Amino acid sequence: MISERVMVELGDTRLSRRFGSAVQGHLKALPKSEFKRCQNYVKAETVHLRMIDLNLFRVFDAMMRHRSVRKASQILSVTPSAVSHALSRLRQSIGDELFIPGESGMQPTRRALELASTVREGLEKFELALAGKESVPAEALRTFRIGATDYACMVILPSLVKRLAKSAPNVDLRVSSSNRIDVVRQLERGRADLVIGSFNKPPAGIRRARLLREDEVIAVRTGHPLTRGKVTKERLVEFPQVVVEPAGTKENETDGFTDGQGVGRRVWIERALHEFQEGKVDLVGRAAVCVPNFASVAPFLQLSDMVATLPRRLALWAAAHAPLALLDLPYASMTVDIEMLWDQGADHDRGLQWLVSELAESIGDVG
Repeated sequence: MISERVMVELGDTRLSRRFGSAVQGHLKALPKSEFKRCQNYVKAETVHLRMIDLNLFRVFDAMMRHRSVRKASQILSVTPSAVSHALSRLRQSIGDELFIPGESGMQPTRRALELASTVREGLEKFELALAGKESVPAEALRTFRIGATDYACMVILPSLVKRLAKSAPNVDLRVSSSNRIDVVRQLERGRADLVIGSFNKPPAGIRRARLLREDEVIAVRTGHPLTRGKVTKERLVEFPQVVVEPAGTKENETDGFTDGQGVGRRVWIERALHEFQEGKVDLVGRAAVCVPNFASVAPFLQLSDMVATLPRRLALWAAAHAPLALLDLPYASMTVDIEMLWDQGADHDRGLQWLVSELAESIGDVG
């Protein structure tokens, strides 16, 4: 028995079928949540066949870059209300909120994150096609967000910037501190394209690649008593220590910390103090000063007899810019792998994969 005609519209194609009353009853019995999901599915399928104003995706890309309606409007040279209206149209077409208010601006939804790299690459290809050029990541006008420790900012990134200044003058970097426990969320939520640091076990879905392996040395002022004679553990602990403890370090953890998603971040601490705390040495060392970053260490060393244990490459950089002396450790050095992490969802982002390659190659200049 036929009771109703159901029309399904996909772009310019119309399909009609007649359903029996029994089937109609099942359709009406769908739970509200499931019905909404089906609606979004239909919208998602439909959006591939309908024409969408390209300018809506320019607004989307600007929002992904700046997470602010006001900033997006300034970049696009339109009013904030025009940006809001464009987002509303795009949300209706795609069937997703795309951006929702958050603590640090408009946060992209998972669907927006899935679309981001494809939209950005599509816009770049479109512009290049109109200009009659082939898509080349090094020639693209793009901003990359990098989460990095101060070690990475002082030792690793300058070589990358020097390389990009010659090969990709239109590429900009926005570097933020990654001395936090939420490095995975930074990647998954699109707050960072790449994170540089030292990590233990990233969860599934996070790619990793080693940049270099780092060890450590003792740093003191020029003329320090330790520069005369053999350095022993006993002599070392006679002097107060300057200890680097990045913001976000948990108390009572001596070798790093782990966030809620299982990413362990190492904290570069004074190795002698580590051994004393672990009971490996029957001596007592004193952390006289704890600072949040490596850039703060040198001034304390220059004006006192304090000592610090620093990553070797960073210590060499500091000694080249301040009157410091570097000494070998009287115990086995701790070694740490410095790595870069990115979300596997960016595996098809040609621009980001190009940046990963450029960063890896720039390490040759670090030494």
